[in-house]
Amino acid sequence: MEEVVDKPVIQARTNVPLPALLVDLTTEERGKLNLHVKRKIDLRLLPMMLLMYIMNYLDRNNIAAAKIAGMAKDLGLKNNQYQTALSILFVGYLLMQVPSNLLLNKLGKPAIYLPCCMIVWGIISTATGAVQSFSGLVACRFFLGFVEAAYFPGCLYFLSAWYTREELVLRTAVLYSGSLISGAFSGLIAAGITSNMDGARGLGAWRWLFIIEGAITIVIAFFAFFIMPNFPRTTSWLSEQEKQMAIWRLEEDIGEDDWVNSEEQTFLYGAKLAATDPKAWLLLACIYGFTSSGTVTTLFPSVVQGLGYNRIITLLLTAPPYVIGVLAILLNAWHADRTRERYMHVALPPVLAVIAFIIAAATTQFGPRYLAMCLMIGANYSGYVVALAWISNVIPRPPAKRAAALAGINALSNVCQIYAPYMYQGVDSYAPRYVVPMIVNAITSLWAIVFATVLRFVLVRLNKKIEAGFGHVQDGTDAERRHVVEERGLPGEAVDRGFRFLI
Repeated sequence: MEEVVDKPVIQARTNVPLPALLVDLTTEERGKLNLHVKRKIDLRLLPMMLLMYIMNYLDRNNIAAAKIAGMAKDLGLKNNQYQTALSILFVGYLLMQVPSNLLLNKLGKPAIYLPCCMIVWGIISTATGAVQSFSGLVACRFFLGFVEAAYFPGCLYFLSAWYTREELVLRTAVLYSGSLISGAFSGLIAAGITSNMDGARGLGAWRWLFIIEGAITIVIAFFAFFIMPNFPRTTSWLSEQEKQMAIWRLEEDIGEDDWVNSEEQTFLYGAKLAATDPKAWLLLACIYGFTSSGTVTTLFPSVVQGLGYNRIITLLLTAPPYVIGVLAILLNAWHADRTRERYMHVALPPVLAVIAFIIAAATTQFGPRYLAMCLMIGANYSGYVVALAWISNVIPRPPAKRAAALAGINALSNVCQIYAPYMYQGVDSYAPRYVVPMIVNAITSLWAIVFATVLRFVLVRLNKKIEAGFGHVQDGTDAERRHVVEERGLPGEAVDRGFRFLI
């Protein structure tokens, strides 16, 4: 870390006064307390959030394994009905994300809000095992997406309320690895259920898939009530000194205080600031490229089925690419936090993804095609998780703006999930090579690189403007000056204390 601090694109620490309970501590004592608090936060937040996200993603995407296990045949799905059932989830998912995140920010009680949402989506997922028709499946999928929308953007905001910018990428990667872990385990779980429970108590294997995984979700949600914390100011498991450290380290990182109380969190002002900030739209364009390329995971079992093996072997073959993906995103995120560099860690991985998609489109031979499948997931999501953390790095304050930006970007970037299922239309259309979706994925990976590059130039220019006094306003009251700075897309009073964007 010491070797890169002096680079011009790296922010020096801001000048924020110490709170009362930290003033008398030496620098070494504060360092030890900071490390102790950070480890305590890690142990409290990350394992439960990871487990909850594994179930979130599992309940959302187990329909792909259910299709292979006989769901389409039992429900008599015809033409594009299966693709419609996939895409309808994201209609509900898009509608609820921004309102949910703003509500979470307003309430300040994620330890209650997120587990409650998890119980509801677990019930809906379990109920999917009882559907008897296409219309019932569509209804369950819509409401599942509507409720699940609260979790991932909520967690992104939740993490940004506990961790500094140089800690956030790795923690975001740990959270997102839950989606890839669920992708690996879903194939193994589905293989076990399909081979052992088909016909048990008169139910098909795909029904047991929804029932078992939904029931597990509900049980985990009840445990989460007792483990999940709230925000630093509203949690009870830190001592007063530890709370002051948790609050101060965030303020010192940016140069401005974070979440204070529910009265200061305004829905409309935060949404307005996010919607009028060009940086938010550039981040949206970049992340859209990643999510569009990542749609391959929605029907990954069907893509792997193109290798020509039976359904059990196909489900087992889906696991290794996800395991490789977990290792790739954690390594890239760790290095991004260690160097405090963002752009190269966003823009370089999709280059490998482009190559993987082209190989997958060009051949049906097992060796090169399966290698491409092993590479495409890790390469795409390695850049994606850094880009997700970049949102909070680029739009850190005020909290209501950050909450709206995280939810809005995540929601709009998932529009591609509505139409993407129709690009994977099954054995009678694009299978087994899926040339059209693979080429589209390669193009959108390039798209992500282009907009990440544009954003980098914008941030470099903004840092130069801040150095020249662009963010300093002399006239008016403190509140008025802060308002003017925020309208310019900068974090309030932070620029006066040394804030610079991470690039």
